[in-house]
Amino acid sequence: MSNLETLLSRDAFLLSVDIRLFWFVALIYGASLVLYIIHLVTKKTGPGKLATNILWFGVITHAGLILLRTFEGQRAPFQTLYESLSWFAWSAAVTYLYVERKWKDIYLSGILVAALSMGACLYALLTRSPAVEPLSPPLQSWWFEWHVVLAFLSYAVFVVSCSIEIVYLAIKPSLKKGLGTDFGINMDNLESFHAQSFRLALFGFPLLTFGIFSGAAWANEAWGRYWGWDPKETWSLITWTVFAMYLHSVSIPKWRGMPASIFNILGFICMIMTFIGVNWVAKLLGIPSLHLYAM
Repeated sequence: MSNLETLLSRDAFLLSVDIRLFWFVALIYGASLVLYIIHLVTKKTGPGKLATNILWFGVITHAGLILLRTFEGQRAPFQTLYESLSWFAWSAAVTYLYVERKWKDIYLSGILVAALSMGACLYALLTRSPAVEPLSPPLQSWWFEWHVVLAFLSYAVFVVSCSIEIVYLAIKPSLKKGLGTDFGINMDNLESFHAQSFRLALFGFPLLTFGIFSGAAWANEAWGRYWGWDPKETWSLITWTVFAMYLHSVSIPKWRGMPASIFNILGFICMIMTFIGVNWVAKLLGIPSLHLYAM
């Protein structure tokens, strides 16, 4: 067997292992999601705790998959949308597990995170090509890795922030009526739990800001202009604006309640649109976009 045939055989084997491992990771995230839902339905702590332990196993396994992908491509593992979805799923789960350590027996926020992580994995596996492509010319920049790492870290933080916000809005009415819950949340820790949502957004906002600036520097190096109102650029600015409004609204007494919560959830929706929705819409409607190389 020639050296070329040996190399191709090795690459094919690694890719098959990559795909099988990715399916296994998606299954783990799915199992975690099911247990979180059982925790929601039964109000028992056990399923929630087990769901978190399984999510830890999924994150560790996923980290191994990302390292394998890095070895396969000999580059950062987030060039294609297939890889970006994997990176997003892992980042969100890791961020959630880090934040959850501060709570005692509060697991409801894991539902949204596990659902998004599983969904991102399945979307990548079912609709995107797993082929390890060479680094395309626009991505061959020092700014590429900085931009992606900062942007996805901010995305992961916003996912967890939104999950806390949703749980807070769902639990607060029943607690105000004096109805007890078995989710580890009560009137004593409700506001401190909710405060984590703001702190996360406050941490994620400068990351998103630096991500946009690094993306502009990258665009100038790749395409000769810092900003061109490309659909993804426009939506990133919309996302940044909505989160800026959320952070500002928290400082205004009249807006601190429901309006601020709505801005946080709206910012999350805009973030999802920036990440995946705008590519789909641009391709569907034939809108010109320099970012469609990631499709």
